Amino acid sequence: MTIKNIAVIGAGTMGNGIAHVFAQNDFLVNLLDVSQDQLDKAIVTIKKNLERQLAKNTISEEVKNKTIGNITTFTSLKEGVDTSDLVVEAATENIDLKLKIFKEIDEFAPQNCILASNTSSISITKIASVTKRPQKVIGMHFMNPVPVMKLVEIINGYSTHKNVSETIVNLSRQIGKIPCEVNDYPGFVANRILMPMINEAIYALYENVAGVQEIDTVMKLGMAHPMGPLQLADFIGLDVCLSILNVLYDGFGNPKYAPCPLLVNMVNAGNLGIKTGEGFYKYMSGIKELIVSEMFI
Repeated sequence: MTIKNIAVIGAGTMGNGIAHVFAQNDFLVNLLDVSQDQLDKAIVTIKKNLERQLAKNTISEEVKNKTIGNITTFTSLKEGVDTSDLVVEAATENIDLKLKIFKEIDEFAPQNCILASNTSSISITKIASVTKRPQKVIGMHFMNPVPVMKLVEIINGYSTHKNVSETIVNLSRQIGKIPCEVNDYPGFVANRILMPMINEAIYALYENVAGVQEIDTVMKLGMAHPMGPLQLADFIGLDVCLSILNVLYDGFGNPKYAPCPLLVNMVNAGNLGIKTGEGFYKYMSGIKELIVSEMFI
C-alpha cells in the first residue's frame, strides 16, 4: 500500500504533533478540526516547534518552510479526507466521539484508505466495528511530545489485516519512529503499565504517605524517571488519566485498576493539570510552554 496523502483529525496537542512529523517527512497532510481557531493555534504551535528544531540545528530553514507548506487545514471532514491514503484520528479520548468520527470517516474516505486512531486506551476492535472496513482499522498511539518521542504503539484490532499492520509499521519507520506492535486489550501496553503507577502515586498522596514533591522526587532520583508520576499526570491531563483508568477498570473488572478517589474529586473540581492551571501543582501563565520547550531536546 502506497501512502502519500494523510489526514489528521483533531488539531490539539497530539494532532498538531502528528501533522508536524508527517509533514516534515514529505507527506502531504490535511489537518482537520471543527474549530478554525484551534487550527490556527495548531499552525502557530507547529511553527514554534520547527523554530526550536532550527535553533538546535536539527533541521534547515528549507525543511522548516517545506514542512509548513505540506500542511493544509480544513474544518470540513468530508473535504479533508476524500483523497486520503491514511486518516489518523487524534480527537479527545472519548469513545462516543471517536465512534461518531469513524462512522463519518468511513463514509467519506476512499475505499483503500487505512483508518487509524491515536487512542491511548479505547478498543480498536470496537472502533472498527462501526465501519464497513474493520480490516483496515488500526491503532497508532503516538507519545507526547510527538516530534521528540520515538515510540509508536501499533495496535492490531481483532480484524486488522496483516498487510495493513505491515504498512503502518513501515510508515512509522519512514517518519523516524520505532513501532511496537501490540494486541487490542484495555490500555494496550503503555497505559496498562503507566496508569496503575500514576494511580498508585495518587493513592500514596491520598493516604498521606508523602507529599507531592516527595513522591515525584523519589521516582525521579530513585527510579531515574525524567518526570515524577504526579507531574506527568498533570502534563497528560487528570481527566485523561481518569478516563484511561476507567477503561482499564471496566475492561478487566479488576479492582486494582479502580481510580483513586482523590483523582476523581480533582477531576470533578475541574483541576485537570497544566491545561487548567492547577492539578497536583499550580501553573502560572506560560509554564506549560516552558515545560514543552524543555522537552524538545
